[in-house]
Amino acid sequence: MRKLFIILIIGTLILTFSLSGSAQKEFLAIATGGTGGTYYPLGGALAQLLSNQIENLIVTAQTGNASIANCNLIGRHQIETGFSQANTTYWAYSATGLLADTEPIENLRGIASLYPETIHILATKESGIKTIADLKGKSVGVGAPNSGTAADAEIIVEAHGVSFDDMNVDYIDFNEVADRLIDGQIDAGFTTAGYPTSSVINIATVRDIVLIPVDLEVAEKLVEEIPYYGITEIPAGMYTGMEEPVRALATPALWICDSQLDPTLVYKMTKALWEHTDILAQTHAKGKDITLETALDGIGIPLHAGAELYYKEVGLVD
Repeated sequence: MRKLFIILIIGTLILTFSLSGSAQKEFLAIATGGTGGTYYPLGGALAQLLSNQIENLIVTAQTGNASIANCNLIGRHQIETGFSQANTTYWAYSATGLLADTEPIENLRGIASLYPETIHILATKESGIKTIADLKGKSVGVGAPNSGTAADAEIIVEAHGVSFDDMNVDYIDFNEVADRLIDGQIDAGFTTAGYPTSSVINIATVRDIVLIPVDLEVAEKLVEEIPYYGITEIPAGMYTGMEEPVRALATPALWICDSQLDPTLVYKMTKALWEHTDILAQTHAKGKDITLETALDGIGIPLHAGAELYYKEVGLVD
């Protein structure tokens, strides 16, 4: 009887410790983008990194419509963290730019600037499109609704004297742009992602495509007006059939969060990111561009207190 009593006590203690351990688990999500872009694979890698490095934290990456949509989710406290373009994040926070007619999302906070996202403007060779002006009258996929890509597309075409009303616009994500270009259902499409991006690779392997350059004077004017844009080049050979580099615009990809997140947790997440960037570099080519030296580039919103504490420790913030 005494032996049975001891066994019961031990069993009760094990169960208690087990329940106590599971009760301490914290769950958190990262809102990413479509599966054909850069956000999703990097988000998955970051989620795994954080789950492995921070005790009792379980992080998942969720697919979605990316930048503006992710800001809205955080604004409604429906998700804790997400990826978003620097320009659209600032517009959402301040209710300016393309989001001037919306309410400011004042609980957005920055964790890190990750890597430059390049705006790809693609067309099938048979469409005859060679310039942005040639998009007039064409069927164009401009990105998912409420995405940074859709915002980029509108800004860029209008800067070149073309409006959405001049085109047959489809609000579709990266994978849908790829599928419809392959099937010949659209003539051109926009994709804002770190290169190389899987959706563009998929198109280029089965269809002859061209990447449309931005006009240099127009690009310089946009960079002056919108400091979150920069001029870059998609290197020759990046995609099948691409023999020459193509001028493009880029904007930083940010990891952002809700201001209500616990500062200690955000500090741990920021520290884990910068101490294990090698894991992200193994996942995607753009992971190699995620460096501490550019951790604050393009962040036009306040840093979260937990992230700011880490950057103070490493000397990036006074």
